[in-house]
Amino acid sequence: MRMVSTAVAALLCVAAAPAAQVTDLAWLSGAWVSRDGDKWTEEWWTPPRGGTMIGAGFSGEGGEAASFEHMRIMAGEDGVVAFHGMPGGAPAVRFVLVKGGKGEAVFENPAHDYPQRISYRMEGETLVATTSLMDGSKSQSWTYRRME
Repeated sequence: MRMVSTAVAALLCVAAAPAAQVTDLAWLSGAWVSRDGDKWTEEWWTPPRGGTMIGAGFSGEGGEAASFEHMRIMAGEDGVVAFHGMPGGAPAVRFVLVKGGKGEAVFENPAHDYPQRISYRMEGETLVATTSLMDGSKSQSWTYRRME
């Protein structure tokens, strides 16, 4: 009986934890760059304003641009915070925030082909962005530094 009470108490604590808000992700704002030899990737995120963060991504090699993405993080009508990605101008795909707060944000959409998980985390002065399937396979990561 005690085991059941402990499990119920743990579930109540999780349920009572406040959901992350867009303002909790303010650490992501700014201009970021990742370089690997001649390859480069850049991301820009606005500070949270009106419950929304607007982002843009751009990548290429040398002087040639290869891809771009429009992004936003905002709460939907259901109040759930989500990342919306529009690579190459495609229609938005929604990834729900499943873990977020100071220095970490994890967004998931298990119904999407790839990626199914998008995560951002601060490691000291660097930002690490990772995309993967739900089980962590097919992982790709970018390590960003703030642009000067």
